[in-house]
Amino acid sequence: MTDTHAAPTRLYHNPRCSKSRGALELLQARGIEPTLVAYLDTPPSVEELRELLALLGLPARDLLRSGEDEYRQLGLADPALDDDHLLAAMAAHPRLIERPIFVHAARAVIGRPPERVLELL
Repeated sequence: MTDTHAAPTRLYHNPRCSKSRGALELLQARGIEPTLVAYLDTPPSVEELRELLALLGLPARDLLRSGEDEYRQLGLADPALDDDHLLAAMAAHPRLIERPIFVHAARAVIGRPPERVLELL
């Protein structure tokens, strides 16, 4: 088993997402081959999500995809929910995690639009 969150350059990637594919293509065009983290197949733990948030400099709510069915079903719009609750929901339902997330040189960025990944290079 690979320790993906130890990889210095990685992309939390969903190959079915056009933004995720676009970010990967931009990186590859510049000779960067990040470690791909198929987060839908191997969801990040709550601790890994905390590490990502620290690198992103964002609160947990900013990493949530509010358009997903799980968001509504789990009542995640409730502003009273704390980060622990939101992180647990993302770990259990990885479709809720915004994508792609590019990690490079101890910093991270959400690749929306995909060109944002270039900010870390």
